[in-house]
Amino acid sequence: MPTPTAPLILFDDDHYMYVLKDQAYAEAWWELPDEFTHGFDALARPLSMTGEPHAVKLSLTGEAPNEPELRRLVANYYDRHLRNQPPP
Repeated sequence: MPTPTAPLILFDDDHYMYVLKDQAYAEAWWELPDEFTHGFDALARPLSMTGEPHAVKLSLTGEAPNEPELRRLVANYYDRHLRNQPPP
């Protein structure tokens, strides 16, 4: 399976969105796999997270992009946390 294309867009269980520069940075920065709910690479391909606290691993769940789901999650983030700003 190919590696995710940077940047990575991750969502946590509080519906916050994080755009992280690459897979290595995301894996070093993210602490608890239980807080991860959704993730996508720059090509809108879904990601999964496995591992232990402070030792997570991200991987692609497939080759097919899921742009509609990524757009829905970004719009939801903007609606919840950045009211009055249109999503990109």
